[in-house]
Formats: sequence, structure tokens, C-alpha cells
Amino acid sequence: MHKQWINGLWCEAIDHTTWELINPATEKIIQLVPYGNEKDLYMAAEAAKDALKNWKRETPYFRANYLKRTAEIIRDYAESFAAKTTLETGKPQHEAVSEWQSAANLFEWYAEEGKRNYGYTIPTNRIDKRAQIIYQPIGVVGVITAWNFPAYNPARSVSAALAAGCTVILKGSEYTPLSSFNLAKAFELSGIPPGVVNVINGDAPSIGTAMLAHPDIKKISFTGSTRVGKFLMDGAAKTHTKLSLELGGNAPVIIDETVDIIQVAQAAVKAKLRNCGQVCIAPQRFYVQQSILDRFLATAKEAINAVSMGENTKKTTLLGPLINKKQQNHVQHIIEKAQQEGARIFRKNNSPAKWEGNGFFVYPTIIHAKQNMSFIQEEFFGPILCLIGYDTKETAVQWANETTYGLAAYVFTNNLQNAYFYAENLEFGMVGVNEWAPQGAELPFSGWKQSGLGQESGAEGLREYLELKLISFGGINNTL
Repeated sequence: MHKQWINGLWCEAIDHTTWELINPATEKIIQLVPYGNEKDLYMAAEAAKDALKNWKRETPYFRANYLKRTAEIIRDYAESFAAKTTLETGKPQHEAVSEWQSAANLFEWYAEEGKRNYGYTIPTNRIDKRAQIIYQPIGVVGVITAWNFPAYNPARSVSAALAAGCTVILKGSEYTPLSSFNLAKAFELSGIPPGVVNVINGDAPSIGTAMLAHPDIKKISFTGSTRVGKFLMDGAAKTHTKLSLELGGNAPVIIDETVDIIQVAQAAVKAKLRNCGQVCIAPQRFYVQQSILDRFLATAKEAINAVSMGENTKKTTLLGPLINKKQQNHVQHIIEKAQQEGARIFRKNNSPAKWEGNGFFVYPTIIHAKQNMSFIQEEFFGPILCLIGYDTKETAVQWANETTYGLAAYVFTNNLQNAYFYAENLEFGMVGVNEWAPQGAELPFSGWKQSGLGQESGAEGLREYLELKLISFGGINNTL
């Protein structure tokens, strides 16, 4: 069912408005989907408010049953759900399947973690006083997520919120509604009570503004751009709505001369091109020690020359398109700006400067740059590998930290002393040492600086949907 899901029912937008969903690889219309507004949000909020009364009072074991069932259903439907995700995002089928499996892992993880919502007692300074801390659900939660991971992103927030005892209104991206609706299908098949989860699609500004203003929505979890994150922070300052923000990134990678440069360079290109570079923790600025810079560049050029591009199906694994024309223009602008600033540009097999066919494609590109070039401060969110040589480890860390973002950073070294130096001095919420995947359902996902607010995943993610309550008893007399 490719419709909104509100209060346990599939429905069109209240105003019967629709959105032309476009295949980014062909620019052809996939289908029309419901496209709602604040009216749909109000209806979902009413359902979530009513469902909260019982859901928050249930035991975490009761809630865990539904989360586990949701995980099982997602695994059963992973292939068919992934096919729709591939259609609307352009990412390879195996990446989409992996994403849905990660979504299932999140629901399974929080099914168990919800049972560990421990409080504690505090020894007080009075013999007749006792104090304890408990954690209770924050209430109705609005979840707004991006198009780059339309199954994983919402699962990360929704699973934690449900485990904590909150009810949820999910507004996925209008560019990837089929994935949101398939997540709703998993909830329906799980038998979760009506109104506990509601899935809407529509105009992001009007729905986001309505979420901020709605008195029953106590928190918004947002995954997306830093620009929209700032808008939500401005609005939340007026309404006192709590926020979790997972925003942009500009991840540095420090690579020193102790590594297997061929292996690391080949893996670097693969990591960079995952989801066509549209990953918030995607490696972006590659700081490579001067002594190995030429070999790294030569290997990376060979790797991008071997990349095939086009529309992904179950039988193909290609570098897919960017999500839309706006994103294609943005990435192309980055390349043009780099060229104007004097950087060296290497495209796949010396391809034309711009994609000339249908679809929102950009050729995989290596940019050999210098640290003082302004374009490296922007978030690329595309298939661009920016290469910068460095001499000393102190310089590498200084340059890596010269960004307003602070989401993820990467280090590749076989020198233990250097590994600790880099990891402890990089100003980022996550640092991967000799690996490209510093994330998991059990691990906190955290951004510093303008990359975020709060944490997702892990035990820390559950706390984001709970309120701390102090209970203090006076007049206790336990004298024998």
C-alpha cells in the first residue's frame, strides 16, 4: 500500500493532493503518491496522542514484542522493500537490502534495550530522606528524515522512541515515500496498536512548522541538512520543543605512509562512492602523506576508471544517480568551483564535464586540491574524492579540524602512537581507525559542532526519548 498510514488506516492526503515520484536514474514518473500538509499532521498527532495513553503505560516487554515482530517482518520483506528503495533512490540493490537489514537490527536492538531503562537511588544528606531517579517517555515524537537512507534513518529514531514508550509521527522524504510506506506496512503486519506509529508524506516546511507549533508533540528528531536544522532550532526556541538533530558532515580521512597504500586507496574509492557519495559520514577530504600521494592518486584514478554507471536493478551493481536535479547541480557546482580555484580535476576516463543523458548522474571525480581552497568547506554529498597532501601529523589534524562540521573522521595508520594521536585530537563525534564503518545499532551516532544535537543509536539513543524524574521521599523513620 503506497499511501499514508494514520491511526492504523491507509489513507490519501486530506486535500487529495499528490506528488509525482521520479526515478532519478531515468527521470520518468514512477507513480503518484499522497502529498499532505499540516492537516494530515494534525490528524496523525491526534491519533498519536490518544495511543500514548496506553502505550506509555505498557511494560517494555510488551512493547518489545512489537519491535521484534517488526524486525522479523522487515527481514522477510527485505528484498521486495529494497527493490522499491532502489527504484526511488537509484542506489544498488545490495546496498538497499543491507539498509533494510540494518533497519531490522535497530528494531531488534531497541526491543531489548528498552528493558534496560534503569533508574537509580541517590544517598542523601538526611537520615529521614530517600531519593530515586526514574526515566519516563517524553510523549508524542515527530520524526523527519532524509532521502539518502529512507529505511535506516527513520528506523534509528522510531525504534528508540517506541522502545522508550513514546508514540510517533514519521514524515519521511517526499523523494523516497515508498520506503516510508513499506516501513508502515511492516508496522501494520506487526499488529502494533493503532496510532502508536503514523506515517505521513507531504510538504516538509509546512509539516515541520506544524510539528514545532503543535502542543502535543514534545520532541522532533530530524535527519537532514544543517540549514534546516538551524530552522528547527530557531523554531524550537519559541515553542520549547526538544530536538535531536543529525545534520551534515565534511569527513576528513588521514592516511599515513605506514599503510598498504594500494589496498587503502581502492577501499577509499569504494567507501566514497557508497550511495553515490550521498552519505552524511562519507569520507570527503583525504589527507594523504606526501611520500605516498602520487601512488594513492594513481590507484584511485584506476579505481574510478573501472566504475560502471547507470540504472540499478537486481542484476546490476552500478554507480547510481544523485537523488534529484538540485543535488546534481550542487555537485557539478562544486567541481566547477574547484576548477576555478586551480585544483586538478580527474574524471572517469576523462569523461565530459557534465552528464549528457537522462538521469541525475555525475561522473566519479577526483579533485587534487590545497587546504586554502574555499570549496573544501562545503559538504559535497556526491561522488567526489578530494585529495590533499600533508607533511606532518600535526598539520593533518589541524587541517582536518578546520571545518564547521564535526560528524565523522577516519584514520588509516599502522603506527599505534599516531592512531591515538589522531583519534584523540580530531574534533568529531565519531572516529573510525582503520575502518570505514564507525556505526552500528549498538553504538552511539553523535555529531559535534554544526553536525548535530543529541545522539542516535545505542543506549544513548534511548535516553533521547526519555525524561528524567527525581522522586524524593521525606519523613522516613526506619528506626528499630
